Amino acid sequence: MKIAVIGTGYVGLVSGVCFSDFGHDVVCVDKDSTKIETLKQGDVPIYEPGLDALMIKNVEAGRLSFTVDLSNAVEGAEAIFIAVGTPTRRGDGHADLTYVMAAAEEVAKLAKDYVVIVTKSTVPVGTNRQVKQVVRKANPDLDFDVASNPEFLREGAAIDDFMKPDRVVVGVQNDRAADVMAEIYRPLFLRDFPIVTTDLESAEMIKYAANAFLATKITFINEIAALCERTGADIKQVSKGMGLDGRIGNKFLHAGPGYGGSCFPKDTKALARIGQEHAVPMQITETVIKVNEETKRRMIDKIFDLCDGQLAGKTVAVFGVTFKPNTDDMRDAPSLTIVPALIGAGAKVRVTDPQGHHEGAALLPGVQWAEDAYKAAQNADLVVILTEWNEFRALDLKRLARRMTTPHMADLRNIYSAHDAKRAGFTAYDSIGRAAWSTEIGPDG
Repeated sequence: MKIAVIGTGYVGLVSGVCFSDFGHDVVCVDKDSTKIETLKQGDVPIYEPGLDALMIKNVEAGRLSFTVDLSNAVEGAEAIFIAVGTPTRRGDGHADLTYVMAAAEEVAKLAKDYVVIVTKSTVPVGTNRQVKQVVRKANPDLDFDVASNPEFLREGAAIDDFMKPDRVVVGVQNDRAADVMAEIYRPLFLRDFPIVTTDLESAEMIKYAANAFLATKITFINEIAALCERTGADIKQVSKGMGLDGRIGNKFLHAGPGYGGSCFPKDTKALARIGQEHAVPMQITETVIKVNEETKRRMIDKIFDLCDGQLAGKTVAVFGVTFKPNTDDMRDAPSLTIVPALIGAGAKVRVTDPQGHHEGAALLPGVQWAEDAYKAAQNADLVVILTEWNEFRALDLKRLARRMTTPHMADLRNIYSAHDAKRAGFTAYDSIGRAAWSTEIGPDG
């Protein structure tokens, strides 16, 4: 079938490319002509492993195309996916639906035959019913249905998540729309991947509830990590012991500098706002938001302590600024809180990241960029590991320490250990949720 995807951001582009790989005829449309020209030339404007090759494959097969002409994309389409941004609205924390509603209205004015208008963007509960009202008002004669189809893509593993999902969630109001959605996802159904078909509101809520729960797991283990530091427990052992419980699971139990990215910060704030609007406060979610911000600030305190409380005139090398590895996304990354604080305290900050330079150049003014970890650490007083890229998992710590003026390390992803650092020549080391330097190793290392 012919599918139109409105919006070529992360969700829209990945979805469009993967739908075309299912065998559908997909047209991706965006108002940004520069982005569309980039895509037509075979270049992907975001970093996602494997996406460029899959895109080129389907363009060459004639199943995937890009345009700025919405009317061309809508013509003959049996399903139109709205995958535009829903950023956090300033002032109230709610998701901004301006782009969603504008897209729905434009589609309504251009569509002629029966079509299912599918919301792929993450939207508050009740949004799809609003979309239906907008479409009906713009074109009372149009034969259409609306559907909710939230995405559950992990950046850095999005293609695998789309092709081998834990589940596909589809919210519809009738069998006609359900049949169209079933045909779209038929390749997954044939391979026995779960397709959860429900009502509109439940589909919308599933997305927010899932992300809020995962954000809660991350924040919980970070809070436990802070307690481990005071009691002498080891958070890596605690996480392992917890994760072996099948009721808990080991995913999202890795202590770190706080969650970031395009989903968790935005969706937790939106869920909290939805709860306030319906007089059912999301108290756990609200606390998660608060504790996550406190976690980022606690990382700044660790860095200050490793520099004896004085950052002015010190050189700090930061390894990784994206919110997670295998992406160039810096939205709400911990680095956006931590790095400006270091600069504000008078430190000279040198940064290296395999994919973060393009976004980071504008978001982190005042930093110096280095090609690799060793160049970043040259004459530095402190190394800070913020993102657990593979490039930082097997560093030659002796070589790193020799390059530094003061070999100190803040390992905020628990990649190494105090023992590793001590043997390599570091004179101070701190991590998250593990015993202090002095209690983990004695004077003989």
